[in-house]
Amino acid sequence: MAVLDVNAASKKYSIQVEKGLLDRLGALLAAKFRPGSTVVVTDSNVEELYGERIRNSLESGGWQVSLIAVRPGEKSKSAETLLRLYEALIEAGMTRSNLLIAFGGGVVGDLAGFAASTLYRGIPYIQVPTTLLAQIDSSIGGKTAIDLPQGKNLVGSFYHPEAVYIDPELLKTLQPKFFRDGLSEAIKSACIRNEELFELIAEVQGQEDFAVLSEKIILACLTIKRDIVERDERDTGDRLLLNFGHTLGHAVEKYFGFESFSHGEAVAIGMYNITLKSEQWGLTAKGTAERIKSLLVKHQLPYEMPLMDKEIVLKAIGVDKKNTDKKLRLCLIRSIGEGFIRDCDKERIGDLL
Repeated sequence: MAVLDVNAASKKYSIQVEKGLLDRLGALLAAKFRPGSTVVVTDSNVEELYGERIRNSLESGGWQVSLIAVRPGEKSKSAETLLRLYEALIEAGMTRSNLLIAFGGGVVGDLAGFAASTLYRGIPYIQVPTTLLAQIDSSIGGKTAIDLPQGKNLVGSFYHPEAVYIDPELLKTLQPKFFRDGLSEAIKSACIRNEELFELIAEVQGQEDFAVLSEKIILACLTIKRDIVERDERDTGDRLLLNFGHTLGHAVEKYFGFESFSHGEAVAIGMYNITLKSEQWGLTAKGTAERIKSLLVKHQLPYEMPLMDKEIVLKAIGVDKKNTDKKLRLCLIRSIGEGFIRDCDKERIGDLL
């Protein structure tokens, strides 16, 4: 088992990574917390695949288990779903002394984490991520959120889990589309901090081949995020680098109603196109965008900006949560592995398209 400690300013916790960990989860939790009642929040897809296994694992560790499943997909990160989740948690007997378990991908982690941060003004929760994207990125760092019609993650909180438990074996049942989603975020991490990781991802031939390198790649991505979060917990400086590709990516997602492009696909488009633009501005080494494009193509991720109404897209970019009153905060790279933040006048955001 690999253990990575997170020493954020407001909370310290550990990340455990081990193949087959799910079947020992109940015992692992019992060694850290007093066994009692727990509520597992998941989605219906994960429930069908792993609901019985996580229930058996937890009950074998002495836990009394309730399970709540929401609808899969980004649309569950809504105020409506959040209110229904509050009601279901209360009906399940959740108190501030119980443990909530977020068991799923990024949507479940964000939604359940935000519910944990606000119900009764805060209840303890842990993350058990089931997708590659969640295992390498969204399950750590303490960001929780729901979406609004105006954009992604506009209502949320910084609320760290008590611990994170990662089982790479769960990726075996991941649909190829969602595997590629996670790989896009791994590429992002490599672009901003680790050229060796970029080359390692280039060696991966497909999802089956990834299984051999999964722990190494997962730990490399987690280390990058852990180090950045420890320096900038509240997203005011270096942590903005983790949004490389997201300014354009979020705009693409929103424009198409979170249906035509997944998060990872939209980020892939954003990474390539913002780097192409920053090369034109003279801020990025020539050929960097082409390297990103080649890796995206290899892993069947999109890179071309889809046809969109420019004014609608610019409006979406304008309400990005990274912005200040007069500045658009852009996450760029000088070359693979060297990310930086650049402030751009809002009047110039049209240059991005």
